[in-house]
Amino acid sequence: MKIAIPVDDKKMDSTVCMSFGRTPYFLIYDTDTEQSVFLDNSAAAAQGGAGIKAAQAVIDNGAVVLLTPRCGENAALVFKAANVDIYRTSGESIRDNIAAFKEGKLQLLTEIHPGFHGHGGK
Repeated sequence: MKIAIPVDDKKMDSTVCMSFGRTPYFLIYDTDTEQSVFLDNSAAAAQGGAGIKAAQAVIDNGAVVLLTPRCGENAALVFKAANVDIYRTSGESIRDNIAAFKEGKLQLLTEIHPGFHGHGGK
């Protein structure tokens, strides 16, 4: 199963990014093969709709689960339509969050924020 995580850098010892739509990179991690791929988030500099564009990129790369500290409502609607489950991360470590997910220790993200509509890039 492929999971996606917004990350601050393109390395496994990086940290989970606090922003989903404006994260610089996504880690796509395959829990079956333990292979990881880092993607540039082209939506990070978008004038608007960053969350929707980022969500579509995650889906297009085959992820069926998202691990993130928070998510905006527009992105969450895209994930819901694609049957992608969103789990709340615990702490900043990528490796710890992957392990916690595999062990069933992460909770579904239920607090979806309204987003930052109209705020543009960074």
